[in-house]
Amino acid sequence: MRILTVSAFFAGHGGGIEIVAGNLAQALAQRGHDSHWAAADLDPAPSLDGVTTTPLRSFDPIERLIGLPMPLITPAAWRELDRQVAAADAVVIHDALYMPSLAAAASARRHAKPWLLVQHIGAIPYSSTALRLAMKGATNFVTRPMLRRAPQLVFISDAIRREFADVERARPAQLIFNGVENGLFRPGLADERAALRGDLNAGGFSEIFLFVGRFVERKGLAVLQALARRRPQSLFVLAGGGPIAPDRWALDNVRTLGKCSQRRLAELYRAADALLLPSAGEGYPLVIQEAMASGLPVICGKDSAAADPYAARHLVSVEIDLTQPALTADRFHAAINEVRVAPDQEAASYAAANYNWAVSAGRVEALLTELS
Repeated sequence: MRILTVSAFFAGHGGGIEIVAGNLAQALAQRGHDSHWAAADLDPAPSLDGVTTTPLRSFDPIERLIGLPMPLITPAAWRELDRQVAAADAVVIHDALYMPSLAAAASARRHAKPWLLVQHIGAIPYSSTALRLAMKGATNFVTRPMLRRAPQLVFISDAIRREFADVERARPAQLIFNGVENGLFRPGLADERAALRGDLNAGGFSEIFLFVGRFVERKGLAVLQALARRRPQSLFVLAGGGPIAPDRWALDNVRTLGKCSQRRLAELYRAADALLLPSAGEGYPLVIQEAMASGLPVICGKDSAAADPYAARHLVSVEIDLTQPALTADRFHAAINEVRVAPDQEAASYAAANYNWAVSAGRVEALLTELS
């Protein structure tokens, strides 16, 4: 089967949605499918075994202006995407809100191609009133209609599935968790952990806390800034990139690493004392699952902690309010003081048993076969 994956960006953009899209496209290729992936050309197309990539000519003025990634594809790119959909046997679209997703869905309907929508995120409670209203309008007039039109809907988070439970659909929505490269993301031995911490030059700091993700408002960067001021004895390591520049905070206990390879991220998970994810409007960020597989304690928002009901007992949940970063930082400070900072072997075993790209791809394959 020729399967076309469509996402807003390629994985080089640094967001979780596109990283998931790439991993799932590769897992489908490993199951013997002719796997293709189309996304905006704003980042280099990755080289993945068995996956043919199609960069779509795009520009992204909205992200430059307000930090909200929203690629706009050119008419020529729209026509190319339509040709890719016409050549495919089935289409997998990641998240409803983006222009490439909307274009791919329209083409799939026009060419009568089976397609499914993987919905990753819900409404984002931005601190700005204007952005909150814009997000509410986009959710009501773009996301929800797209969810209703999808022949098959897949959620990667039970919390997001509940958020959209009122959306009528012909087929029952499915919950399919992201996978994890379990051979790469694993707990470290004591001597390995000590060596990795030494590589971070963390001398003088009693703890190392890790953040992995885009440097944008909804990820809670203002909360991390307030928390770093609150805990000068702790080192905060931030891996990622985006319009917010943590280097400008002028805090000696904040270290920005930029975008990291998967191998480097695995080392950071093994070196840190906890993963901090003060984000809002999330589904089930892949970094949580990777941290769990690495045995790293996770402190995150309540929605993310409820994404997998069976994993919730392994996660520490915090009420997040992006309009009050100092208050939210105080909540994270209290949670840190209560969490057991030690490798969680039970969480690692759970992740290894339940988060697997081959299993996720197999379930997507089955759904596409039913739609064909």
